[in-house]
Amino acid sequence: MSLEIFTDKGKGLSALSTNLKLAIAATQTKIGKINLTSEHDSKKASLKSKEGFELIEANAIVKYLLNDFNSDKVAIAFEENQLYTALQTQDKSVLANLPALSTEINASSVILFASAFALDRSSYPEFQALEPIKSAIAQALSITSLERPKPTYTGASNVEAGLEVKQQSSEILPKEGERNVLITSALPYVNNVPHLGNIVGSVLSADIYARYAKARNYNTLFICGTDEYGTATETKALEEGVTPRALCDKYNKIHAEVYEWFQIGFDHFGRTTTQQQTDIAQDIFLKLEKNGFLEEQSMEQLYCPEHKGFLADRYVEGTCPKCQYEDARGDQCDKCGGLLDSFELIKPRCKLDGATPEVRSSEHVFLSLDKLEEREKEWFLKQSEAGAWSKNSKTITNSWLKEGLRPRCITRDLKWGTPVPSEKFKDKVLYVWFDAPIGYVSITANYTEKWESWWKNPEKVQLYQFMGKDNVPFHTVIFPSTQLGTGENWTMLHHLNTTEYLQYEGGKFSKSRGVGVFGNNAKDSGISPSVWRYYLASVRPETSDSQFSWDDFQSRNNNELLANLGNFCNRIIKFVNAKYNSVIPKFDVSKLGEDVYGTLSADLNALIKSYNEEMEAVHERRGLEVAMAISARGNQFLQENKLDNTTFNDSPDKADAIVGVGLNIVYLVASVICPYMPETSETIFKMLNAPKLAIQDEFKLALKGEHNINKAQYLFKRIEDKDIAEFRAKYGGQQQNSSTFIQVDFLQRSSFPQLSNPKLSTNVKHQGNDTTEVILEEVRGIGTFRAQWEQRNPELQTQDNHKHHKTKDGTVHTGTRNKGQFIQRTTLGLHSHSESDVGQTDRRPGQHNSQPTERHQPGKDGSFVIGGNGEA
Repeated sequence: MSLEIFTDKGKGLSALSTNLKLAIAATQTKIGKINLTSEHDSKKASLKSKEGFELIEANAIVKYLLNDFNSDKVAIAFEENQLYTALQTQDKSVLANLPALSTEINASSVILFASAFALDRSSYPEFQALEPIKSAIAQALSITSLERPKPTYTGASNVEAGLEVKQQSSEILPKEGERNVLITSALPYVNNVPHLGNIVGSVLSADIYARYAKARNYNTLFICGTDEYGTATETKALEEGVTPRALCDKYNKIHAEVYEWFQIGFDHFGRTTTQQQTDIAQDIFLKLEKNGFLEEQSMEQLYCPEHKGFLADRYVEGTCPKCQYEDARGDQCDKCGGLLDSFELIKPRCKLDGATPEVRSSEHVFLSLDKLEEREKEWFLKQSEAGAWSKNSKTITNSWLKEGLRPRCITRDLKWGTPVPSEKFKDKVLYVWFDAPIGYVSITANYTEKWESWWKNPEKVQLYQFMGKDNVPFHTVIFPSTQLGTGENWTMLHHLNTTEYLQYEGGKFSKSRGVGVFGNNAKDSGISPSVWRYYLASVRPETSDSQFSWDDFQSRNNNELLANLGNFCNRIIKFVNAKYNSVIPKFDVSKLGEDVYGTLSADLNALIKSYNEEMEAVHERRGLEVAMAISARGNQFLQENKLDNTTFNDSPDKADAIVGVGLNIVYLVASVICPYMPETSETIFKMLNAPKLAIQDEFKLALKGEHNINKAQYLFKRIEDKDIAEFRAKYGGQQQNSSTFIQVDFLQRSSFPQLSNPKLSTNVKHQGNDTTEVILEEVRGIGTFRAQWEQRNPELQTQDNHKHHKTKDGTVHTGTRNKGQFIQRTTLGLHSHSESDVGQTDRRPGQHNSQPTERHQPGKDGSFVIGGNGEA
């Protein structure tokens, strides 16, 4: 009788089991040569003869071909009742109860082995090693399509409990038995838009650590707000023609919008112009007075005769007596970092109008820092080590203390500020650098009436503060001395983290010159805030100045975010979407191979340990590098284990283990990048259909088998060369076209003292014998200059759109701009010179102002322009 076996043309594990049974039986039958064919029309396996004989059930065919109808019926029953069902569901748990199997080839051993092998290819290794069995396995694999059946997607979740980030209460207060962390970022001054250097130097750095602390489930409060009192606010308000309050309302809103777009996760963003600020600052003042740490001194103060007002230190400029820097301020020299008194400046000048100040006497209140010096030193030496302050923080504070502390004036002759609580000094306000650090306390008081549980609770609260380096002395000397002087049990600085300067493409950020990216520019760029945050953190100037570079920005986006992080997450999630119908299979890490998982988990645990150590030390730049190294290790794992269709079909157990472990690495990566890229992290958590994973101490297989995930989404997009070229042109400084200029008769210099400023002398060019050309933006106090000019030259107020005006005092050229435009230009000139050429030197919490940058562009007729193109 001539027999022929027709194989199972189905797909998957059941077909493999059937065809393996038939292949083994065909080689071991005593009946004769049996043809095994997969080319037939029937979908089911069968044994047929030309005479019409037919068997259509695999186990029956095996028994017939091996002439073995009395084999181990228990083993066959196990296969038919349990293994067969397990093949349909891919449930490998039944393998734990497999009956023993000898190396004798008979009906029961063939039937049992074939189904066990199809479910788990490591089953019965000794039986597999038999030569006829190895040959049959190869034949069965070659003729069977192993496209695996897809599980049903239900949206079900199977994630280990207790590993998620805890939800904070609506009012965050210190808790017993928990680590309570209070975080502040330098209070940005209210009169400008922050640029990238401002952002990374304070608010972003603080936000990264706050998000890390919350992801570690520390009980954390993160507060900030705008610093709104002082001379700069008064001046800016006059310039814009509004009240100081209206100005503060405007810029507080601008700051809040910029930080919201950058995803700065303040628990409360407030301001210093509140009743709580007044109450708390005045209470501190009175306690210092009661304890004998305030004194009155008749103080010689610089007074500007031009605009008739006392000059705050920061509005006096001159040559530093220590390093000869020509643009030192009255409180500090940017070049050498020295603490100055405005009277120490050589050739002082008013920053507002260039006039030479007069010395006048004024009564003021001083903080007796000399009486607090020993207590301050003792506190500093202990806390700077215990809190592991940034190196530059300790260096700057040491330099102050080595010079010796002297009484420091804490009042000013201004209107816009916290009133001094004294009848004698009722017309004065508190000096901003005494008042501003108290803003952290008052902003907290605006957040919760129980603010003292944070600020007068040193045993249970750790205070972390973030700022640019120029803020350091006010937070490490003046404010701590103030706290010590009150005699109250204040929460004092635990860890101080400061940055150096971020430069822009080799130079300084300058709003007036259109140089650099400011917060509103980043928002309008079309690039995700996650990318901006990532790049700024990667170049964070932690120990030295660093550079913002468009080429580097593009490279890090394309090569690190897109090619590393984005590729890793999308590759494996898309694979599970396609091959597993978005359902994580049950997996066994031992199927990866000998010690593969052990090596992987050891590597990941070492990286997690390093990451946590760096973040606890607030080494944020290094922490980001380690986070990306975890992602790179995940990519390496997928590459080495060849996650592809071949592995999925030929080694399903290994494929299951790869995707199970790989998705858990993605889950880990989402947790460690969360402090840096919260939006990206949230997207990954959503793709994984999993809660926000807390940052762990070791790698966890938190996502279990049968957990359902969501569809993959693109996390990043490529930044092209043309995009970079456009950004560089847009933010690299603009030529000054159609600019207004003015030529002033040389004889008029005597009428305008500001034109005799030595700072301006190098910017003067004689035209003929009787005229001088002046760069108006170099003239301090343009508003005053304009008013005087118009008073003496009424023709300027009435003439419009004439290039050449004759006046009684000389000749004035106004270019092609009308009077209204000229006035606008001059006002903008004052603005840009006093506030907009900003670097990262924090004058008060969060304000970064560098020295003004000289600008003088020749016009087409050889004259020099005034006010550039009006960029403010």
